[in-house]
Amino acid sequence: MSLDNPKADTQALAAQINRWANALGFQQLGITDIALGDAEARLLEWLQRGYHGEMDYMEKHGSKRSRPAELVAGTLRVVTVRLDYFPADSSTIQAVLDNPQQGYISRYALGRDYHKLMRKRLQQLAHKISSQVGDFGYRVFVDSAPVLEKPLAEKAGLGWIGKHTNLINRQAGSWFFLGEIYTDLPLPVDTPSSGSHCGSCLACLDICPTQAIVAPNQLDARRCISYLTIELKGPIPVEFRSQIGNRIYGCDDCQLVCPWNRFAKPSVEDDFRARHHLDAPDLVELFLWDEPSFLDNTEGSAIRRIGHLRWLRNIAVALGNAPSSDSVLEALRSRLGLDPMLDEHIEWALSQHVAE
Repeated sequence: MSLDNPKADTQALAAQINRWANALGFQQLGITDIALGDAEARLLEWLQRGYHGEMDYMEKHGSKRSRPAELVAGTLRVVTVRLDYFPADSSTIQAVLDNPQQGYISRYALGRDYHKLMRKRLQQLAHKISSQVGDFGYRVFVDSAPVLEKPLAEKAGLGWIGKHTNLINRQAGSWFFLGEIYTDLPLPVDTPSSGSHCGSCLACLDICPTQAIVAPNQLDARRCISYLTIELKGPIPVEFRSQIGNRIYGCDDCQLVCPWNRFAKPSVEDDFRARHHLDAPDLVELFLWDEPSFLDNTEGSAIRRIGHLRWLRNIAVALGNAPSSDSVLEALRSRLGLDPMLDEHIEWALSQHVAE
């Protein structure tokens, strides 16, 4: 049921929700209404340009993504939280990118899958609210449904959407996850962020290996390495393979170069610490994992979602960009014949070494 108390009570409740969120480990919480007209217009234009590539789920839900009350009936407010994930030991980041014999995995995916961790805590937060107000309408989301999480977080005052299309916070940079609670509680809303603070900086556009940020605040996902190595199910276009370098799962370049990330604080979450030495892994060793080894080493990780075949596809591309050696050539040839799509990438990789 909806809360029907004086304004002072809802303000007190909002303050209490903030305290609970902090106690649960979230670094920030904001509350916003559900008016997303401007964001909806930008989304429709993005879809019309075809920038979503094969991510059909971005359009199949229609207006539910930009109109929260159509997704969850009765929704009046969205409670948005921020959870930082910047690794405590960040010294390996550039060293790995500069070492073509190692594979680079986006820092968000090195530890436990954030979806489960955040969803559990958001559910705990909802239970705490229920303990105070009784039953109320709500639904928890962590990148798990048609939700415009960045525009909602921007409206809730958590930051602004930068030119690379990630949310940026003045005090925390952009190394964080977002999660939401859709609710029918008429909570007071927070003040939105006061516009962009990117200024004339174009560092993220300039650094992108595949020039996926085609203009400020415009990302063509079809060119983005995160899309190519995670979302794309088929062959990686040949035109991007050399530019991918040694990035085998996602890409952090636009965040690494962002000046605001000098304010990012290391995560205190043990669950986000790197597992199985995936923060600086040897490409040949990774390529030799059989499927049981892949499943074992990615248990509880976001990496597992791409499956063993795409994992090998990505590493084959990276091995094609690695220095020639007997171990590299032997590893590539050992995987021939497993799958036609994988063979295509292995043969491309081998051709790079023949040319070299």
